[in-house]
Amino acid sequence: MLVRRFAPAALAVALFALSGCGETDSPPSAGPATDGSAGTPSPTVTSPVPRTTNASPSVAVPESLKFTGTTLDGKAFDGAALAGKPAVLWFWAPWCPRCRAQAAATAKVAGDYQGRVNVVGVAGLDKADAMRGFVTEQKVAGFPHLSDEAGAVWKRFEITEQSVYVILDAKGNKVFTGNLPAGAGLSDKLAELVG
Repeated sequence: MLVRRFAPAALAVALFALSGCGETDSPPSAGPATDGSAGTPSPTVTSPVPRTTNASPSVAVPESLKFTGTTLDGKAFDGAALAGKPAVLWFWAPWCPRCRAQAAATAKVAGDYQGRVNVVGVAGLDKADAMRGFVTEQKVAGFPHLSDEAGAVWKRFEITEQSVYVILDAKGNKVFTGNLPAGAGLSDKLAELVG
């Protein structure tokens, strides 16, 4: 008789577990990937994209945006958050004169197109302290910058030198890759994408 009373409850618990109810959207609690040299956090390219993103649930995440990293202020960054809007990835190095010349124009574009275009700096070819110094000195703190010491994001986008812009349309397709001296023409390229 005791078995008959508990059998329906046990069946309900089993069905609940099998249905996936109670599953959370929390990402695994693993720490940031390291490059192995000194335990320095570095961006990692992952697939599939972690389920917690800032992207709208109805926006498909293109393959080009399936990467993660760490910002210069130590926060986790998911490329999927860029989905659904045009994006500018600015690959720079803190010691680069061309990058310094592009800083003001890039910051202006980030401000002018805020909410319509995502702008992200991808710093590499140096250490995080130098990268943070560049952001402060060049006054480009108005948009996120990734610390890509290991070059994972640079490799993903096939960047072989500093001072390169990669412009993606709202679907994640590359529409421009190259250097724009002093950032000239960046705003015009984005105006074409946002209409």
